Amino acid sequence: MIRKIQNIKKNTKPLYFDLACGILAALLFSAFIYLEHFGISVKFLNTIFGISALALFLYIPKRAVLVAGFLIGLLWFYWIGYSFKYNGVGYLTPFVTFGFALIYMLFFGVLALTNKVYIRAVLLFGLSFFEPFDFNWLQIELVFVDSYIGVFKYQLALVLLALSLPAYIKKPFTYAPLLLILLALNFSSTIQKDAPLKIKLIATNVKQEKKWLRDSRDPIIQSNLNEIIKAIHEGYDLVVLPESVFPIFMNADPDLQKSLQELSYKISIVAGALLQENYHNYNVTYFFENGNMHVAKKLVLVPFGEYIPLPKFAQKLINDFFFAGQADFSIAKEPTDFVIKGIKFRNAICYEATCQEIYEGDVNFVIATSNNAWFAPSIEPTVQKLLMKYYARKNGVTIYHSANYKGSGIIK
Repeated sequence: MIRKIQNIKKNTKPLYFDLACGILAALLFSAFIYLEHFGISVKFLNTIFGISALALFLYIPKRAVLVAGFLIGLLWFYWIGYSFKYNGVGYLTPFVTFGFALIYMLFFGVLALTNKVYIRAVLLFGLSFFEPFDFNWLQIELVFVDSYIGVFKYQLALVLLALSLPAYIKKPFTYAPLLLILLALNFSSTIQKDAPLKIKLIATNVKQEKKWLRDSRDPIIQSNLNEIIKAIHEGYDLVVLPESVFPIFMNADPDLQKSLQELSYKISIVAGALLQENYHNYNVTYFFENGNMHVAKKLVLVPFGEYIPLPKFAQKLINDFFFAGQADFSIAKEPTDFVIKGIKFRNAICYEATCQEIYEGDVNFVIATSNNAWFAPSIEPTVQKLLMKYYARKNGVTIYHSANYKGSGIIK
């Protein structure tokens, strides 16, 4: 018995080795985000780092997997709790951050149930389909969005197969399966067209703590109108302003509606605001053209931001206790398309632009609007941009994105 214990201790890796492996896996898995954030994204590095991160998940010790998952939760989503202070529960921020770290420790933790490489590969591929609490911002394939490897499921499967087979093949052909990675390379780019319109994307920078103050309302509205008038003078066909750029229930302000309708004879206008209808609140996009007004309601809400992804009794309890009884936002039943000067655009409000539901059907162009000030300052706009790029490339779509606090631009 003593000899057995001694042999176990002898063959067990020390804790610092597991920590080092876990930290390395997390850093490699997250590197592409921070490289992009600081403007130094390099395809070759992203390719090597992405492949290395997946390889580590297949081979590192069980404890290291848990360390990696915990750190990935922090590195990707440390900013999630920032928005809670605007609901008067800012004290929850560190608990939310720690909670997300635990969630992704458990998410990747299923790999720690086994040391068998092929089972880990199958489990890791399976995780690419799983979204904890309907939150889909951790996509396994996203590590390759700015690399030489494609972002489709079959390409992820090929990489995992190539990385796992060497564990089962003897010399001298042990590493021959790595050649399968060549089949996962992105040989042909998806065709993404430009809309045949002159489009101005407005980037605003209104701090969230000031956005909804009574004293801020009129200056914000006037600033928005000035941007629209400027776009008219510059000869644009369409001007797009961010999510909730008008901090009001637009349908309760007929004077502002009239002003925008008059301006829409000279330029098409897309802008975010709120809508109250039949005692329900909606986060919506308003579209004005030739004096007409159209409304697009949000289809996909943000988990724990705009709705609580839990049973009804838990939703009411959390809304009453943490959010002063505010009800969840209501949603549309299907995506909304705007036909702007004869061209069809799919509407997407913030989180929606990172959800596959928005890209279903005949979609070539998406107008996305966001308010990223909820999470300033952080990497959130960078993660959002990478996710939009991921969905744009998968679906052959061009996204026109207007945001408050970073992220505005054309995404392909």
